[in-house]
Amino acid sequence: MTRADEIARSRRPSPPDVEGGAESKLLELPRLRPKARRFGRLRFLFGGEAAESRAPQTPSGKLPAALTRSLSGVELPPVPHVTKDDFPKARHSRGGQEGWRRFDFRPRRRWVASGGEPAWLPPFVLGAVLLLSVLPLARLAGAGVSGLVDGEAARLIFESATFAALRNTLVTATGGMVVSLALGSLFALAVALTDIRGKLALSFAFMLPMMIPPQVTALAWVEMSGPASPLLKTLGLAPPLGSPQPLYSLSGIALLLGVQHAPLVFLALKAGLAASPRDGIEAARLSGAGPFRVFRDIVLPLSAPGLIAGGAIAFVSGVGNFGIPAILGIPAGIETLPTLIFSRLASFGAATFGEIALISTLIAAISAAGLIVQQRALAGRDYRLIGHSGARAAFSLGRFRIAVEALLLSVLALVLVAPLLALVASSLVPAYGVPLNFDTMSLSAYAEILFRQSITLTALKNSLFLASAAALGLLLVTVPSAYLLTRRKGALANLIAILIEIPYALPGIVLAVAFILAFAAPLPIVGVSLYGTIWIILAAYSSSFLAVSLKPVMSAFTQMDPALEEAARLAGAGFFRRMRDVLLPLIAPAAGASVILVFLIAANELTVSALLWSAGTQTLGVAIFNLDDSGSSDLASALSVLVVLLVIALMAALELFAKYLPEGVLPWRN
Repeated sequence: MTRADEIARSRRPSPPDVEGGAESKLLELPRLRPKARRFGRLRFLFGGEAAESRAPQTPSGKLPAALTRSLSGVELPPVPHVTKDDFPKARHSRGGQEGWRRFDFRPRRRWVASGGEPAWLPPFVLGAVLLLSVLPLARLAGAGVSGLVDGEAARLIFESATFAALRNTLVTATGGMVVSLALGSLFALAVALTDIRGKLALSFAFMLPMMIPPQVTALAWVEMSGPASPLLKTLGLAPPLGSPQPLYSLSGIALLLGVQHAPLVFLALKAGLAASPRDGIEAARLSGAGPFRVFRDIVLPLSAPGLIAGGAIAFVSGVGNFGIPAILGIPAGIETLPTLIFSRLASFGAATFGEIALISTLIAAISAAGLIVQQRALAGRDYRLIGHSGARAAFSLGRFRIAVEALLLSVLALVLVAPLLALVASSLVPAYGVPLNFDTMSLSAYAEILFRQSITLTALKNSLFLASAAALGLLLVTVPSAYLLTRRKGALANLIAILIEIPYALPGIVLAVAFILAFAAPLPIVGVSLYGTIWIILAAYSSSFLAVSLKPVMSAFTQMDPALEEAARLAGAGFFRRMRDVLLPLIAPAAGASVILVFLIAANELTVSALLWSAGTQTLGVAIFNLDDSGSSDLASALSVLVVLLVIALMAALELFAKYLPEGVLPWRN
């Protein structure tokens, strides 16, 4: 036998049933070991204890036909992922290298959590939420408790001014809730359940009153009604001179609160009705039930959660609204709790902080009571849907469709188009009460606002800065928060989500007072006070709009496949590398929508900034309120028209990019 034949025979595997196969294999091992030491791969196969403990490997090849037929249809278990903990731990030699090996492995365990996120992420998110939410509200709660202990709360509540403001607040908030339920239910039922045309346009237009600042809404309605309305004078419909302004009353405040907050009922009710099962209504129709019977026995029970939730939100929003009671109530001597806080802060005294803290605590208690009533009303009821949820249960209106569409357009013309036209007419006349014609029409108010009024220019710059800084700065908190809340489940994630929602749920006037109490004194380390500066307004905006910024980003993370990030993590990419190359490109559209939504709301905000502004830190909302309060109705109207145009432009920009955004981000498309 030649040398080549011996080598070929030694490399040919012996069959297991041949005697002496093992001895032949052992005899040939010494010849292969010198070559195995040259290659690290073969050294592991043939060297020492590692080779003996390793399971024998089966050579690759096709399975026999009989075995293939017997295994057909058998589902194999999934291959488990190999993690770092699955590898056998290396044996460290005693001596100087033992400490070096331990130092090599410990940093990964300390800086990377089990879920793949760095260990500093939960403390960072929790610290930001505590700073923006817990600290101001805890200071407010402490001031309220101290007032209860000292007995100041009872004395303040039973004062005639406080008691009257409390009564007016409850009356206007309740009346506004009724109006909101009527308007919001009408549009929600028509859009979600019927076959009317132009549903998206109707939803977009109906959402505008909620996006427009409340003081602009009040100013537009004042310009539309009353004996001095330029629009009514032009049309020859103005009441005689000396007639009272009908909106300067409790009913007028309640009406505008209902118009302002009707979109909240619309959103809450439409979201539930859109998921109503079609087969339930079809089964009722096949059983002989008429449209009224189907509506009473099926649609109304399904709409009960949305009605209760929307009514509670409208009531809470009416309790904390400042812009509408300020424009309509202050000229008539009608005070609500938010305007009472504003007047107490304007007449600053030694006990001012304690008084406004107690009144704010009272507003928070009323708001909490409204939400508790909502939960109690929904408790014990089963609203589970049986059937194909998500399919719209549409009623075919037939010949009544044109009548329903005309009714909806008429309501929009009354609550939206007519006030805005009156606002434009008032901005084009030189003074309030002058009729609009070609002789009196002028653009001087816009020129005064844009080029000559330093206060309005300062307010415009401040609003743009605050809105941009809040919208962009909140992404530094909302992106890590959304990542953490979607990747982790448990008590910590639930606590963070609740703390983020609380400042947005509270009235803005309460949040403003909380920040006054928290930051009126100098900061402990730097010794600088934020009160009276633009930074306290920015901090309050960040707290109030944190939930608004979080929702689109969290929707994008929820709809993202976790396998994408898992693949990058298994490939060795760190957290920042995964965030930069995988996650951020996917959530970029939602982050852009978050920036526009926060900018849209913050640029027109009044309730928070009305208590926090000082000389040089006015915002657009404060400027409109001050111009109207000083009698410059033409300038206030011109600035309000510019604000409305800004709102419409931003909403239109969001609509253009709607196809790139996650579902549920745009409220009128929910």
